[in-house]
Amino acid sequence: MGLVLNSEEVQRNLALMPVADNQVAVPSLSGVGGMVRPVTGADVGIRRAEVRPGLREIILCKDQDGKVGLRLRAIDNGVFVQLVQANSPAALAGLRFGDQVLQINGQNCAGLSVDKAHKALKAAAETRIELVVRDRPFQRTITMHKDSSGHVGFIYKSGKVTSLVKDASAARNGLLTEHFICEINGQNVIGLKDSQIKDILTTSPAAMTITIMPKFIYEHMIKRMSTGLLRSAMDHSVPEV
Repeated sequence: MGLVLNSEEVQRNLALMPVADNQVAVPSLSGVGGMVRPVTGADVGIRRAEVRPGLREIILCKDQDGKVGLRLRAIDNGVFVQLVQANSPAALAGLRFGDQVLQINGQNCAGLSVDKAHKALKAAAETRIELVVRDRPFQRTITMHKDSSGHVGFIYKSGKVTSLVKDASAARNGLLTEHFICEINGQNVIGLKDSQIKDILTTSPAAMTITIMPKFIYEHMIKRMSTGLLRSAMDHSVPEV
């Protein structure tokens, strides 16, 4: 005998389904089934940390000193954002650490040395610099939920995740060790002291999003930059959404 499911039967079974701490069962658009979705889909932290899959165009202008506040790094024949200075034109335009710059005023960046990329920025007009950018391809975001004591279940040192608590939200949602924390709820934390990162984590809402980068890529990205420069010059402002 076959199993016949009508909409009422589906809804009764849906109401009995076990739901994880970060998920909720909701009816499908057709009204005859259900699917599981994260309850944090509309969370402001996720929107601030979003890594979009497509390309975007950014228009920059130079400041009164003729600078855009951007430092680049060449990796694997690509050009990436190594530093965005606070309150600079680059920061105001929404560029972030780890973004890949594909074009500068129509010039393709593939294969460019970092010196040539910087020269292209310097040679650009003061009032209009057109960039084509891909959002942070080496980074990914993890959404976690605090437990009753306010913890998500991971330990970090100097900004790097060193261990995970078994069965805690961090482990269940795919956080990995040997990865550096780049953002918390979209806010850049690179170069900050562990105590400052702790303050941001503590004041974060129960559902929070962390953006991470593998250790070997991160260390290559920040090569030749001092911790003091990262702490003092990097844009650590909270992104607008």
